Order: sequence, then C-alpha cells, then structure tokens
Amino acid sequence: MTAALARPILLRYAAPSELAAAPLHTSVRLSLDGARGPVGVRGTVRDAALFRDAMAALATILESDLRYKGRDRTAYLAYLMKQGKKATAAIWEAQKAFLEGAFPDDAAAQGDGSAAKPRASGALDPVLTVHPDEVSIEVFSRDESAYARLAFSSDLFEGREAAHGTAFVDLSPRIVEQIDRLRAYAKVELDAGAARGDAAAARATPIERSLEVPATWLRGFLQVQSAATLPAVSCELAPIDLYNALFVLRTRKAKKPPRGLRFELVPGKPPRLILEPWEILIEGHGPPYEGPPRVVRTFGRQRLLALSRLLPHVQRVRAELRGPGLPVFWVLDLGRATLTIALTGWTDSSWASAASFDALMPREGKGGDKARAALDALAGRQLALLRERGPLPLASLAAGGGAEDARAALQLECLRGRVLYDVARRVYRPRELFADPVDERDIRYSSPREAAAHRLLGAPGAVRPTKVHEIAGEGTEIHGEVADREAHRDFAPRFTMDLEGRVSDAWCSCPTFRRSGLREGPCEHMIALRVAYARERAERDALRQTAEGRSLIRAETRTYVRREASGAEVVYRVSLDDRVVHLSWGARAEAPRHQRIWFDTDGEARDAYFKGLDALTSSGFVDADASSA
Repeated sequence: MTAALARPILLRYAAPSELAAAPLHTSVRLSLDGARGPVGVRGTVRDAALFRDAMAALATILESDLRYKGRDRTAYLAYLMKQGKKATAAIWEAQKAFLEGAFPDDAAAQGDGSAAKPRASGALDPVLTVHPDEVSIEVFSRDESAYARLAFSSDLFEGREAAHGTAFVDLSPRIVEQIDRLRAYAKVELDAGAARGDAAAARATPIERSLEVPATWLRGFLQVQSAATLPAVSCELAPIDLYNALFVLRTRKAKKPPRGLRFELVPGKPPRLILEPWEILIEGHGPPYEGPPRVVRTFGRQRLLALSRLLPHVQRVRAELRGPGLPVFWVLDLGRATLTIALTGWTDSSWASAASFDALMPREGKGGDKARAALDALAGRQLALLRERGPLPLASLAAGGGAEDARAALQLECLRGRVLYDVARRVYRPRELFADPVDERDIRYSSPREAAAHRLLGAPGAVRPTKVHEIAGEGTEIHGEVADREAHRDFAPRFTMDLEGRVSDAWCSCPTFRRSGLREGPCEHMIALRVAYARERAERDALRQTAEGRSLIRAETRTYVRREASGAEVVYRVSLDDRVVHLSWGARAEAPRHQRIWFDTDGEARDAYFKGLDALTSSGFVDADASSA
C-alpha cells in the first residue's frame, strides 16, 4: 500500500476571532468553522486569570518547534554586500530562507479580517469540542512532537449556553496576544460560535482558507489519540515537584546526552525525579506510588517549560508512562480546568517514530477479513453508545465482552478521528474531527519508503537483526540482513541508536543509500530493520517472563539500580554472552568494578545469570531496562 496523500480541508470563518475590551468588561469572541453546524458555547468566565494563563500555555505548545534551525547569516551577508562584495546566490538564498522562517503563513496567521490566500500545505487549526460537562481545545505542535488538550469545566462559566459538537477554531497569534493581556479584575465573557449577529461581525470580511493537511501531521495527531488508550503506569506528583523540575531545566543547559527525565517508582514511597545528565535528584512530595517497582526514562522534557505559566493554578500533577518510544502524558489539575499534554522525544524529522508507533496501527491481514469485519462492527456499536450516553469508561463499553477487544475497537475509532480518550477523566468521548471518518489505511504509512519497509516485514524471515552491540556511553549498534525478494538481492543495513533513542550513523548496502546517503531520508531497509528490532525486543521482554522464554536467551544485558538512604544510586550491569557472565557495579558517579565468570555450558551460565537477577530484585534493586517512554 502506498503512503497517504495530503487531505484537502476548507475552513470558513464568518469573522476573525477578536477581543473587545472596556475598563471593567472584556468580551472574547472565538470564531468557529461554519461548516460543522451550530456548535458553540457562551457564558461569563468566573476565573479570568485561570482562563488567560491556560490559553497562553496552550498557545505556547501550539507554536512550539524544537526542530533544528540553521543560523541566520542575513546580517553578515548584508555587511559583505556593503563592503562591495559580489551578490552571490548564497546571499539571495539566505535572504529567502530568513523571510520564509520569519513570516510563515503571514496572511493566514494575522487574522486581520481579510480573506487569506489558499496555501499548499499546513497544520490544522485547533479543534474545539463542546461536551455536556466541559469545553475542550486540542492542539498539535508545529514540530509534531507535543499534543495538548485543555478542558474547561462547565463550572467555569456562569450562565452557560452551549450547542454540542466539534469545530475548528480561529486561534491566531493576534487573539492569543490579546487574551494574554486580560486583567483578572475585569468581567470576561466568552462567546465561541460559527456566526455572530453584532454590527462588528456584519462589517468583517469572512475568512476562507483551503489547505492540504500533510499525511504525516494527521497521522501523528491521530496516533497520539490512539496511544492514549494503551495501559499506562501512573504516578502523582505535588505541584512543588513540577516547580523544582522546571527550575532545574530553566537554570541549566545539557551539553551532552542523555537528556532524559527518569522516574524512580518504588512501592510505598513518593515518586522521585532524576534529571540527566546532571543526575539531579528531586524527592517527590506526592502520594506514595502503588504498583510494581520501575525505573522509567522519558524524553521531551524541555517542552515542560511551557507549563511555567500554570504553576500558580496547579493543584495536582499526574504522569502516565506508556511503552518505549510512546508519548508521556502529563495531566495538570487546575481546579475548574484540566490540561493534558503528551510529549515525545522526537519531531517530524525523526524516523525513529516509525517503530515507536508501529504497535498502534492494526496489522494488515491479522485475523483475516472476517476478524476485521467483526472489529469494525464492534467499533460501530461502541461509537453509537458514546453518542447516545456521552463519556464512558472502558469497563462500561466492554460490558458483556472482552476488554482487549473493546480497547482495540476504540483504538481504531481514535485513528478514524471519531473518538478521543480523555486521559484526565479516564473516559472515552465522541469527537468528530471531520465530517467523514479518516480511513486508517490512508495514514498507515508516512512515506512510500515506510510502506515498502512494511512490505519487507510482511515476508517471514526477510528482515532479521543479526548483531546488537552495546557501546558504553554512546548507545546501541544494530546490524541486520534484509532479503528483498522484488529486487532479488540481500542488503545489510545498520544504524546506531544513541542514549536518547535517536538514530544516527546509519548505513546500508542498497543503491538508494549509495547514491544519496541520508539526504533523502532513510531507505526502506533501515526502516524495516528499526521496526523489526523494536518488535523483537518487545517479544523478548514478554518471553523472558516465562521459563520457556528464558531458555532461548543466549545474550542479554540488564541494568539494575537502587537508591541508598544517603541519596547515592548503586548501579549493577549484568550481561550474558553465551557461556560468560559479566558484572559491573558501583555508584553511578564513580568508576565501576568488573567481574567475568566463565562456565562450562551456556545453560549453566544462563541459570547463574537469572539467579543473579533474582537476587538483585530481592535485595531491592529495580530493573531499569524494563520500561522507557
């Protein structure tokens, strides 16, 4: 199957969003897309400061872009021209790049009331949904690495009038800047709707904007929704813990990897946070953690700085940690509002996400057409139930059937854009992103090469990791073999994953890589090896929990950690390599001690290896390789 094409969208706003301010009264009018029918909400905001700060934090996440940007050399090149230097092509290219970066989509973003010109490609406007119990706004960052959902409770509005439904909202930088200047003592009225009958709206020129939503953007947005449905490890933090983490991030700059945020979860104790690479320990002040012991490393922490504005309003913080490479969900309880953000460690330029979200897409051909039809029928019944009864937890939707089947069907509806999972309330909600559902097959692959990679993965034994080499202090080097039956050739891709899970130093023997290297992106053989390695690792982690699975392991490395009463962290690294068991241990900040033990058979070495791991677990050590998000 080929990769998805861009989805054409036409947005029509009767007037631009605007703010009308008087000395003691302010009216915020948000314009909604008129194509979605009578959707809207109106009422007086009881807490203007909360509304202002929450909208400012949401806009910060919407505009965030952590992709690499080249240094602007325009001023230097202009200086050269003044010195009489010849105007070269480099000067004009630099000026063009500067203007494109400084004024992207200028006409559409200003919201000055004039009709904007159609643009070829762009991200969707924020999505506003009016529910019976709340009003939510969803945004997706420019670099496709952060998702946020801001939900205002009905209690925030006095005299609330609402028409339920979903529509796109005009949240231009101009209206965000005006909302940022709201005064807490002034009476604030919110009016979000597709049409207004005031005189100013009658004089305003309607805004009509057509755009082509990139398949990669739509795929990332919907897959984040799908990831929210997966089981998670949950822990609660106190607001002061979030403040301490943000203070460290604001006052320090990491110059070397890893740049992760580690959670140390020990049953009966508050969660601890460790900021890498400084190894700064933040003792938690929240409720004790309940669950199995875990050490979870997360990435994307720099985006947490967008929450600084909300610290005065935060009452509780909850972190939900999912599988390796999947987003980390942070839920901030703000009283009459709730902000849920999902953070990843990659942007749209990182092809490692092809493996991270592979498990979120339904496998083609799995179970046959009959199983697929049964899943579609179950998804339709659950959607009808949500439309009839409103937000429901998984237990209610799975009544009379299996929870896993119900979760798979709801995950499918999330990919179609008709259902979202409210992480804060832990319920499913109906939310029609478009008038017609998205075909999940259209967003299955983000590029033709990713489609070709999954074609290779579909052939049994065609993609095989052959060597996994741990490089101390650098990452993991993965070698593999790919049998491309269409090309009638075998290829040998390899790549290195650094300590943050990013792919670097990739190589392949195929003609595509020999011709252009990575300038055109990774070849299908590299992507196939990356996904195959992720699948193999997940299967191996599941198998090692059984005696049969352990008997198949011949080479493995695990890291176990324990926090002492003094605050020092003791690290044990245990490796099994055929008939050799290698141990290294010591405090994290000190040089470790080493020991190698040789055995007569691989079975004896394997038994000693797992006995050592069990002894570490009984001594209070936690497996640090079991979870990473």
